[in-house]
Amino acid sequence: MKFVSIVLALVLTVFLTATSFASTLEEIVKRGELRVAVQSGAPPYAFIDKTGVPAGSMVDFTQGMADAMGVKLKVLNYDWDGLIPALMSGKADVLAADMTPTLKRALKVTFTDPWIYVQPCIFTKTEAKFQTLADVNKPDVTVGVLLGSTGEVIAKKYLPKAKIKSYKGGGRMIVQALQAGHVDAGVNDDLAVLTVLPDYPPNSVRLLDKRLGQGKDPLAFAVRPESVNLWQWINLYFKSIRANGDYGKNIKYWMEGIEWKKDH
Repeated sequence: MKFVSIVLALVLTVFLTATSFASTLEEIVKRGELRVAVQSGAPPYAFIDKTGVPAGSMVDFTQGMADAMGVKLKVLNYDWDGLIPALMSGKADVLAADMTPTLKRALKVTFTDPWIYVQPCIFTKTEAKFQTLADVNKPDVTVGVLLGSTGEVIAKKYLPKAKIKSYKGGGRMIVQALQAGHVDAGVNDDLAVLTVLPDYPPNSVRLLDKRLGQGKDPLAFAVRPESVNLWQWINLYFKSIRANGDYGKNIKYWMEGIEWKKDH
């Protein structure tokens, strides 16, 4: 009887797990709304444009997902440290941001296949004396990073002697802090830095030639661990838009160009 009870318990567990796996995508379609958590104030990834509506690369990607599902898109704005809690609490179905999948984060969420690759870098004012990693890694140098970001972890690893100052918000916060003289340098992924530089005086900020880390880092969307079917669907979605050219149009417009600044 004990053996039978164990078998029945296992069967019930498998059944409930399978039901949970199948529920997320079905729930989205049933409610008629895809809820997406983005990082607020982080153009060109996600931001509120001059007309007061959500815009950005992540918004366009997820709008495409919602259209393909036949549902409406609801964009939920959070600071960086609120993204994973919003997803895990069920407030959002998908986390769409410039987030690097790490082993620590993957203990909580399930990452999709990478949608792009970037590389961490050190940036500073053009006239600053810093040229090498050793120049920045000194006790009298203050380095700005984003709270809870991969850049924060990398800065502490590669710049242990420097003073690390964490900011809450988007990558733009570090550049603003640099321009204001609150920090001497910053650490973030190169794409995040390059995409905001057009908003500042020309040639006022430069990236050090030496990149950090062992190579390029992936950025990926995330879902809750039980949302297996949604995870598979998002991976399929990105394969589809890479094939039909929509992915390339998104990257060219938002990541490689500056026309979006006029439009939004």
